[in-house]
Amino acid sequence: MPGWSCLVTGAGGFLGQRIVSLLVQEKDLQEVRALDRVFRPETREEFSSTQNLLEACVQASIPIFIYTSSIDVAGPNSYKEIVQNGHEGEHHESTWSDPYPYSKKLAEKAVLAANGDILNNGGTLHTCALRPMYIYGERNPFMSDVVIRALKNKDILPVTGKFSVVNPVYVGNVAWAHILASRGLRDPQKAPSIQGKFYYISDVTPHQSYDELNYTMGREWGLCLDSRLSLPLPLLYWLAFLLETVSFLLRPVYNYKPPFNRHSITLANSVFTFSYKKAQQDLGYEPRFSWEEAKRETARWIGSLVKQHKGKLNTKTQ
Repeated sequence: MPGWSCLVTGAGGFLGQRIVSLLVQEKDLQEVRALDRVFRPETREEFSSTQNLLEACVQASIPIFIYTSSIDVAGPNSYKEIVQNGHEGEHHESTWSDPYPYSKKLAEKAVLAANGDILNNGGTLHTCALRPMYIYGERNPFMSDVVIRALKNKDILPVTGKFSVVNPVYVGNVAWAHILASRGLRDPQKAPSIQGKFYYISDVTPHQSYDELNYTMGREWGLCLDSRLSLPLPLLYWLAFLLETVSFLLRPVYNYKPPFNRHSITLANSVFTFSYKKAQQDLGYEPRFSWEEAKRETARWIGSLVKQHKGKLNTKTQ
């Protein structure tokens, strides 16, 4: 498809910027258009916005739609649930009503259901969805928040997910998977096996807990994990339930948002890993960045956060 063009939504974000930087290197790419908008999942806005984008594809006769989904659409639904090296052939679907996984799940279903829709010019819309694991790397807003909290707490990292076993994926590899999905859907020979499918995207990052990942990236800069004893997981889960109950009872008079809920406790403390073999088979996906490269670049970025924060403190004390 010579002279093709591409619209990237969320192009100014953590992942979007990396996708754009790879897209501009693609052969025969004529134009990249960037749309940067913040969706508010608490209003289910992502779902309705995705539907609007699908309708726009039909009206404008845009033949390819690739959706960035999330591992959250698959679960976990219980911290007692153990999934190791899961794959697309297994049925995993989140049952949480929390805005983010719920809106992502609805949006992904809409995207995959739209595969085969007839375009205004008589062509056909082809879609697929990518489900990356927890994405880490430079400019990750969650990692940034964890690091800043640690720097304000004597360089002690918060312990929130020590019971988890997950396989995080580096942002550069997720961006690369999007490029390969684009190539595949434009290739008449590969496209039939990709159309209407979803793919788990992981890489060679070692399986570990979220806390271990944060520590691995921050220890070079003096960050350490909190060594204090934490509450047993079942007790923490029921405490979350009590906080949710208080929030519900206060809702008519006060908008109380608990610091954590059962969904966040489950998400942060489950054994939940997935294989990328299906993406390897259909998309030709192989991680572009090794674990050592990903670790080095992420740690370097965290170092810049540490230096920036300490520089501000020095300025204030002068």
